[in-house]
Amino acid sequence: MGYGGSIKDAGQAVGRRGDGGIDGIIKEDKLGLDVIYIQAKRWEGTVGRPDIQRFVGALHGFQSRKGVFITTSNFSTEAIDYISKIDNKIALIDGDRLAQLMLEYGVGVSTVEVYEVKKIDEDFFIDE
Repeated sequence: MGYGGSIKDAGQAVGRRGDGGIDGIIKEDKLGLDVIYIQAKRWEGTVGRPDIQRFVGALHGFQSRKGVFITTSNFSTEAIDYISKIDNKIALIDGDRLAQLMLEYGVGVSTVEVYEVKKIDEDFFIDE
């Protein structure tokens, strides 16, 4: 998506025990002067407001105001409403949006087949 230069340099996974509630870091610019923290959840259930509040708390621990919360499921109405009322800039990416972004940016996917669609060129058949 243009963050941090190459895919390799754009960020890193940090999610481990004792990670402070952060699963990854994205370099917002090529120099890494500003970072965006990520929380990722592979869930089947809805991500609620308490989960988002914990993530916002983790951001405060890193003195950050920017974050992306990614889930394979979806977000509750309360979670979406909560982020609209806080000062932090939080992007919520649900499973559908995640799939769209993966396809759009070619991340975690590979092309199996490409179809070529043709149409008749009407100008070709014009007699002069």
